[in-house]
Amino acid sequence: MSDILLGNIRYNPTTGAYEARVDIDRKGRTYRYPCSIPGTLMMDESAVRRGLALQAMKMSRREGGLASIR
Repeated sequence: MSDILLGNIRYNPTTGAYEARVDIDRKGRTYRYPCSIPGTLMMDESAVRRGLALQAMKMSRREGGLASIR
């Protein structure tokens, strides 16, 4: 199982989306993904967090990604 950590979540009114850096720790290596999900300013915080985490997990299944060693 991977550990998921969300960075600061920001709302971008220009794009109408929430943005955050999402780190996924797998076997001692951290993979960092820039994520963005569309939503309204009044969107439920748990839905925002879930959407960002899901996007990062989808991105992590593909080749590539940014690796960061902690």
